Amino acid sequence: MDMALVASRPGGPEVMEWCALETGTPGPGEALVRHTAIGVNFIDVYNRSGLYPWAEDKMIPGAEAAGVVEAVGAGVDNLKPGDRVAYVLKSGAYRERRVLAADRLVLLPEGISDDLAASVMLKGLTAQYLVTSSYHVKPGDIVLVHAAAGGVGLLLGQWLKALGARAIGTAGTEEKVALALKHGYSDVINYSAVSFAEAVMELTAGAGCEAVYDSVGKDTWRGSLSCLKPFGMFVNFGQSSGMIEDFKLSDLAKGSLSANRPVLFDYVADRTDLEMRAADLFGRLLSQDICADVVSKRPLREAAQAHQALEARQTTGAAVLQP
Repeated sequence: MDMALVASRPGGPEVMEWCALETGTPGPGEALVRHTAIGVNFIDVYNRSGLYPWAEDKMIPGAEAAGVVEAVGAGVDNLKPGDRVAYVLKSGAYRERRVLAADRLVLLPEGISDDLAASVMLKGLTAQYLVTSSYHVKPGDIVLVHAAAGGVGLLLGQWLKALGARAIGTAGTEEKVALALKHGYSDVINYSAVSFAEAVMELTAGAGCEAVYDSVGKDTWRGSLSCLKPFGMFVNFGQSSGMIEDFKLSDLAKGSLSANRPVLFDYVADRTDLEMRAADLFGRLLSQDICADVVSKRPLREAAQAHQALEARQTTGAAVLQP
């Protein structure tokens, strides 16, 4: 038996209960992984709260983790016991051990620690597809990133700089502004003190941005659209302030704008795409084009406290849970 955090109904952090579960053994095409580090992300909150509905009676949150392969099932020839691996899935990681499809696991190269891998599989692969696929960033582009001091935001600032783009960020406190400025941003706007849309237009001499990466949603989307150049791209990949409401296609008419709502799991559904994007991420981490610091660590059993801090926007960077 292994321990896990299980939600029996949608709700607040208190619905996650510390329970013993039977892990089982891997079947054909599967692997048994002992978790060593588990990432904490807003998708965990969205799943736990029911914002992203779940049909099953019970649900285990957790989208990303790293660990060690303990056993493999028939037909698995790319993994062996003892291999260090990581993965990103929609849920299920808040547990000590797990059986899962072997083709969802990527091998960790030397130089990528378990804690680092568990903190960047979701956030780092999100940054990767945002700058390469949702909007293909080019040298000289001006790009606005909301929540610049968050886990994805800190990676995006560095990645955009490495690509030769100018990254402008927003954050809610002076401490977060200072942190984001150390991670590739040319300018960071304290949205609690000034209108970020007006500030962006001042910083760009009225030109605006080629793209906006917006994970905040309800509170920012209208201002985000007003920051775009003609033919600019609005990318909404989260909703930390709530779901976007009252959006109409006609809102894109001013400037012939485009918008998309990407989901990471579509970009890594194919094994080849998963391997390609992970290799790009790990390569940039190893070359130090981007750096990702694990800011906080908690025992897995304290995931409720980690969720409370995340929902209160009290966090910066990445956090991991340790089984």
